[in-house]
Amino acid sequence: MRYTLAAACFVIGATLAPVAIYAQDKDTDRANAHAYVKDSAITTKIKSKLAAENPKTLARISVDTDDRGIVFMSGTVEKQADADKAVMIARNTEGVKAVRSEIRVKND
Repeated sequence: MRYTLAAACFVIGATLAPVAIYAQDKDTDRANAHAYVKDSAITTKIKSKLAAENPKTLARISVDTDDRGIVFMSGTVEKQADADKAVMIARNTEGVKAVRSEIRVKND
């Protein structure tokens, strides 16, 4: 019984180890708290503006900012005009140096 429990724990641990490694924090600029707060502030500003413009787009567009002020946007929208508007909002946000958009128009 003891060996069965030990073997089961070993198998579960060995199975979950790759998951834990994959899920590690890849945001390396957190060592510099100022940069991390600045990046988060830019992302929050953009998300707030998107929500004010059209709350539905916020749920479908992902926004992230790196330590250089480059904004990465991805997700899907109903119309190309929605994607263009989201990129324009990001570009016009203070602190943004560039916008990389991978927003796709949903084809039904």
